[in-house]
Amino acid sequence: MDEKTSGMLLSVLVVDDEINIRKTLAMSLESEGHRVVAVSNASDAVAEATRQPFDLAFVDLRLGATLGLDLIPELLAQSPWMRVVIITAHGSIDSAVETMRRGATDYLTKPFTPAQVRLTTERVMRLRALELQVAGLEGALAARQPDAVLKSGSPPMQRAINLAQQVAATDTTVLLRGESGTGKGVVAHAIHAWSIRREKPFATIACPTLSGQLLESELFGHARGAFTGAVRDNPGRIASSDGGTLFLDEIGDLPLNLQPKLLRFVQDHEYERVGEARTRHADVRVIAATNVDLEEGVRSGQFREDLLYRIKVVQLDLPPLRDRPEDVMVLAERFLTDLRRGRPVEGFTAEAEAALRAYAWPGNIRELRNVVERALILCPSDRIGVEHLPGGLSQAEAAPASLGVGDLVSLDQLEEMHIRRVLAKTRSLDEAAKVLGFDVATLWRRRKKYGI
Repeated sequence: MDEKTSGMLLSVLVVDDEINIRKTLAMSLESEGHRVVAVSNASDAVAEATRQPFDLAFVDLRLGATLGLDLIPELLAQSPWMRVVIITAHGSIDSAVETMRRGATDYLTKPFTPAQVRLTTERVMRLRALELQVAGLEGALAARQPDAVLKSGSPPMQRAINLAQQVAATDTTVLLRGESGTGKGVVAHAIHAWSIRREKPFATIACPTLSGQLLESELFGHARGAFTGAVRDNPGRIASSDGGTLFLDEIGDLPLNLQPKLLRFVQDHEYERVGEARTRHADVRVIAATNVDLEEGVRSGQFREDLLYRIKVVQLDLPPLRDRPEDVMVLAERFLTDLRRGRPVEGFTAEAEAALRAYAWPGNIRELRNVVERALILCPSDRIGVEHLPGGLSQAEAAPASLGVGDLVSLDQLEEMHIRRVLAKTRSLDEAAKVLGFDVATLWRRRKKYGI
């Protein structure tokens, strides 16, 4: 087994009407750590494939009155990525050709040895690993707009990007700091793309989105049976990104009990999966991001000081969009180009540009992109006007860039700005409503009122 597939385990379906073959195959595969379901007939095989996905199936050519060949399309319909290996005691060139024509990946003649089975599974593991890597790269490319975010006329942003380019050539741990929506994820992707690890995986874990147990399992992996629901081994993101980069988004939300384990990995590149005593090693670069004050977290006992020092060997501070006024229209034009998808919209009216420049952008680049996308949907002509912008932006030119209690503005303006900033800093409407002291229905009405 090569380095690329050493952390991968397969979910395997065995379909054979001979009990000894089923048991032998299952034992051989399970001894390698794979999860195996063994059945004796075609109907049970289809039922299992419908119930759960499989990576690999060993299918007997003759299943009583049914041909294993006829089962191939039904299995592939449930799991298109599945590899099917036909096994038979009646091997011939003609039958081998026919199995391949029907969609099988390989062909084994009985009696076969454990070494032959292992060779077949390792071949499938390599293919699956490549597929997952390609899917990850495609997803990362689809999610990024590096040219839009990384080309800046703002001196603070230029300094951050220059430092990112310098640190990319090293394996140093990097901490990205900035408000929500300032492009921390894009910069993390860029550091990986500029590094010698660019051909290896880039994995992301959003720390606030998972409970403590699930986050530990997702990060370090778990052994089958480690906890309720752990029906199969999970290698974890560290193992799957070996040789590459792991991006820990909003690390300030990492549970306190996981912080010593992460500290150990950052220092020594060693860890254990949940429910397993074996110490593992992985060569993974860590990039972390936060929109909160980690030093305050240290003072309050919510974040370990030693971990903070380890993750911020190099710190990059990304300025909010309100401090990059020279970039607002550059970004807006780029988003317009990326999002118009054949629509005849060519640009913005002078009034719309003035409103975009005057607005404070509490949601930063993410909010700007959403505003452009919304305006494109609403605009029936070749120019986006102020009437196509949310209510708060259409009034932005007349309002101060930053409102505060006691400013000579209406309560509605203060409320709108406050709601926008809370929405930009929270991760769901439920969370924002709790912060604001509203129920979700009231928040929805306020958003409709202000065009948020």
